[in-house]
Amino acid sequence: MNVAPSASGPTGRRAATLAMACLGVFVAYLPVTTVSVSLPAIQEALGASTSQLAWVQSAFVLPMAAFILTAGVFGDVHGRKKVFQAGLLLSAAGAAVALSAQSIQVLWAGQALAGLGAAALLPTTLALISHAVPDHRERGKFIGLWATSLLTALAVGPLTAGVILEHAAWRWIYLLVIPVSLLAAAFAVRLLTDSRAPHGRRLDWPGQLTAAPAITALVYGVIEGGAGSFTDVKVLVALLIAVVCSAAFIVAERRSDSPMLDLRLFRSPAFTATTLVALITFMALIGFFFLLSLYFGMVQQLDTLQAGWRLLMVTATAIVVGGPVGRLMHRISPGNLITVGLLVVTGSLVSLTTLDADTSFLSVIWRLMLLGAGMGGVLTPMTATAVASVPYQLAGMAAAGNNAFRQVGAALGPAVMGALLTSRALHTFPGHLADAGFEGEARQNIVERAQAGGLGAVAGMDLGAGTGQALGAVGDAFLDGLRLCLIVAATLTLLAVVVAAILLRRPRNTAVPAIPAKAAATTPPPVPGTPATGADTAGPGSGHALARHRA
Repeated sequence: MNVAPSASGPTGRRAATLAMACLGVFVAYLPVTTVSVSLPAIQEALGASTSQLAWVQSAFVLPMAAFILTAGVFGDVHGRKKVFQAGLLLSAAGAAVALSAQSIQVLWAGQALAGLGAAALLPTTLALISHAVPDHRERGKFIGLWATSLLTALAVGPLTAGVILEHAAWRWIYLLVIPVSLLAAAFAVRLLTDSRAPHGRRLDWPGQLTAAPAITALVYGVIEGGAGSFTDVKVLVALLIAVVCSAAFIVAERRSDSPMLDLRLFRSPAFTATTLVALITFMALIGFFFLLSLYFGMVQQLDTLQAGWRLLMVTATAIVVGGPVGRLMHRISPGNLITVGLLVVTGSLVSLTTLDADTSFLSVIWRLMLLGAGMGGVLTPMTATAVASVPYQLAGMAAAGNNAFRQVGAALGPAVMGALLTSRALHTFPGHLADAGFEGEARQNIVERAQAGGLGAVAGMDLGAGTGQALGAVGDAFLDGLRLCLIVAATLTLLAVVVAAILLRRPRNTAVPAIPAKAAATTPPPVPGTPATGADTAGPGSGHALARHRA
């Protein structure tokens, strides 16, 4: 259903849609690395512990993961243009709250608002592209540009934060999002064509009321368990709530006539594979970026701009590699591209386990560029395969589902890695202090300070001539935790390799099991002027064969 075309002709409408979609995903992802490289400055200014810093990241990705499916349904029902504009306004509001924050709790609130904005932007940007470009081959090129915009936001973030922190307080890193979001919302009024799902969808309240607490309780339990103990009552209760709500969500979605995530989508091996790969990969990578920013600040004592230049090597390489990979998708199986990319990511994470406090710039850069090359080889084919693996009318739901699992992984990443880092570093810290010459009560006081406020709290202690030795012990303990986290991250990406190799291999019969009659009856006919949902519009291994049942 189209409303008031805002550009003349199909080409103009597609160009306007692409421009708005790319700007939307740029706004959604800009806070990720902007905040990530600023964590040491935030920790120093607000006196935050490691677990509180993990919540700065998780406060953003949690609402994004919890509400991204609902936002997709809202767009299908009420119009994607409206949800897109609401996402931009929420992003601006979140940035304004974070900019004015005087405490870590207010900063969490601002991050949460921005996360809600990102939850609205991600599914609507992809759904708008899917509506404007129904042909899967041409759509793949547009999704490649969308993914490039995502990576550009990740690349611009560290440099922007670095320049700002050279001249101003950390809070001003949020300023850029406000005018960009407001200008994009204003331009969308005239440039963007509204669209809705071509059939009657309804809001799935039972699904939302079970999904949001499941995701929130899971991440809360992991963060608090890592900061304290997984046997604490509050942690056990949180994890129990996560299990119960997850089970209730599955029951609710199976019974719903209009689910926000149709579980039958998982009958498509390609959709299942890309969803699991997104979950696992982003858990490893976002968790790694969280730790890498702390490594540059706490261990190598770099300022934010210097750290930003190093992180730029990851995203810049991903952008350079992502373009050719998008064009190769029609010549090489997306499954092979994803598998090779994940193997490169795994190799880069393993190579980073040799980092120490004195690792040179050049020695770090080639490893980060290798990581970026792997990311560039994964992101575009992963997103395009998820959207193309289901019938055309379900592309928005598939995009929202893939993004939701990706953000669950992104929320768990800092939580899991932060918990592992804290546990391992605090375990080895007393030994490193002893090696540095601290004994008895002096060592015990330093250890207790680290246990109470995190390793970064040691820098605020007055240790006189022993300050340098104590900070050296902090760096050594941090490296112990970092190496453990890198091994875990590499293991996770290797698991994703296995998933991709098994589920994305090209079968002889590329048809996917059909949706049963109940679901087929609710699947609408194609939108007038768009290709029919069949194998001819899908490509190898696509789930468009799901729609054949009704024929």
